[in-house]
Amino acid sequence: MTVKELGDEVAASTPAPTARPRATATLAPAAEPAVPQASAADDLVIIEGIGPKIAGVLNNAGITTFAQLAATEASTLAEILQRANLRLADPTTWPEQAQLAADGKMEALKALQDSLKGGRRE
Repeated sequence: MTVKELGDEVAASTPAPTARPRATATLAPAAEPAVPQASAADDLVIIEGIGPKIAGVLNNAGITTFAQLAATEASTLAEILQRANLRLADPTTWPEQAQLAADGKMEALKALQDSLKGGRRE
């Protein structure tokens, strides 16, 4: 047997090398937060009678959107204001105004606000 024949025989009896998978570094996708993200805050200052200070107090109380403000009773809003030593503001019309804003009825909101004085019905 020649060297060539011997090489051919060995080659035939040896399994062909298989390609090994290359190790690659992959990053796992970022985990989703366990708590759903809150919707973006609305500018509560649009509401007649709410200025930056009161908007901050409401935000700290967890009221950051027109929908949340609309769903809050005026008596609850008054309590929030009292705890913050803000006694002059009258939140009676705020839920109504906030509902119009939440619904995107800005012309109706403007009409209502034109009839108010400092957020109060005249």
